[in-house]
Amino acid sequence: MVLTFAPFGHWWLQPFLLGLLCVLWHGAAPRNAAATGFAFGMGWFGAGVSWVYISMHDVGGMPMPVAALATLLFAMILAAYTALAGWAQARLAPSPWARTLLVIPAAFTLCEWLRGWVFTGFPWIAPGYAHTDGPLAGFAPLFGVHGVTFLALLVASLLAHAAASAMSGKALVQTLLRPISCVVLLIAAGLGLAAIEWTHGSGKPLTVSLIQGNIPQELKFVEGRFESTLDTYVRLAERHPAELIVFPETALPRMLHTIPRATLERLDALASSRGATLVTGVPRAQTRSAGTGYFNSAISLGRDAGLHYDKSHLVPFGEFIPFGFRWFVDLMRMPLGDFTSGGPRQVPMPIGAQHVALNICYEDLFGEEIIRQLPQATLLLNLSNIGWFGDSLAPHQHLQASRMRALESGRTMLRATNTGATAVIDARGVVTQRLPLFTEGALLATVQGRVGATPYVLSGNWMVISLCAGVLAWALHHVRRRSRQPARAPA
Repeated sequence: MVLTFAPFGHWWLQPFLLGLLCVLWHGAAPRNAAATGFAFGMGWFGAGVSWVYISMHDVGGMPMPVAALATLLFAMILAAYTALAGWAQARLAPSPWARTLLVIPAAFTLCEWLRGWVFTGFPWIAPGYAHTDGPLAGFAPLFGVHGVTFLALLVASLLAHAAASAMSGKALVQTLLRPISCVVLLIAAGLGLAAIEWTHGSGKPLTVSLIQGNIPQELKFVEGRFESTLDTYVRLAERHPAELIVFPETALPRMLHTIPRATLERLDALASSRGATLVTGVPRAQTRSAGTGYFNSAISLGRDAGLHYDKSHLVPFGEFIPFGFRWFVDLMRMPLGDFTSGGPRQVPMPIGAQHVALNICYEDLFGEEIIRQLPQATLLLNLSNIGWFGDSLAPHQHLQASRMRALESGRTMLRATNTGATAVIDARGVVTQRLPLFTEGALLATVQGRVGATPYVLSGNWMVISLCAGVLAWALHHVRRRSRQPARAPA
């Protein structure tokens, strides 16, 4: 399953792998189907998100047994959603064809949505992400990643239905014609939808310089390193000027109010002298009526100075501490780990002729949150620091998630990261430029803002989630009604 996602990209494997899961679910009792789903999920997530161990042990310094146990428990929690999908499809299947066409895709998709919502959510490597390079990508502007997940499960269950029918000895035409025809129609529809231009260019193109400082995570917050870190970013910005210069998340690794005024003036002068706007990640404090809040932020300097964005969707344990887990966070070297959410109602930054919607780190895993600033925003900009996860699958998987956000929104996505992957992604989800991982450099590009709204921008996830919930409610009603019917007496 992990091979279907970046960096491997074997998306075509996924229908067969999920189809095999559907075959194993065929005829299984709910309890056995849940156990099979859990085992499948443990393989999927145990390998797919194993990089959390790197953040806790290799970078964070957590004792190895604790980090290993935490990684195992994390994978088990994620696998529980696949187990729930297995139980639900077995419990609620009113007929073989209803199970194939409706119940399996709906149950799996709804559980994936829950995985991205419960306890703030962790929708990493949802099945739909694997299809950014496949024919189902054409559906992303309509239904988002969860809609693509639904269709991926539909293809898989159709293949499983065909396989099960063939093994039962039915006629070949009857076995294959209907399910394979449905698969072909879905692929053809996806290819046709991919040709549609949902948005169009607007405003003067913007030149951008995306700076990748490649500052080792274990050295980033070391006392005495601030000046050398600043010099790295200033040097790269001076050598690679543009109208918009972007430093990554927490590129300035100090609270904003503790940074010497001369430092900020130096950065402001650097941008102003070139008629540019500089956006940099920096933690900041702000006093409100409820007290002082600390935010993972991005601020602007230079031509369009004085703007800021505060991260809204915070990472549990990394950016806020769940109740009762202070001891767990204290086992890691976390210099900044108790932020306040910036809230959902934030507006795009007006930069030149464009309006840039910012998001920080893994906020771009949540498509419905990204579209809050649309259709007003003409460009998307992600500031990230994936240095916590080392040379692992995480940077590649995160880049693939950004590609899905570009597809859903019909907007160019810019990514400025500390260690990678710094990239430009066009409105079709194609990476047009990128820097190699773990290198110091700057990515220069000219990007065009886009206006208009895809169907997903207008409806978000609710179209797909309502469909899935409605299908399961119908299936539950059908099963209950059937269970209340008296058994027929033997003839």
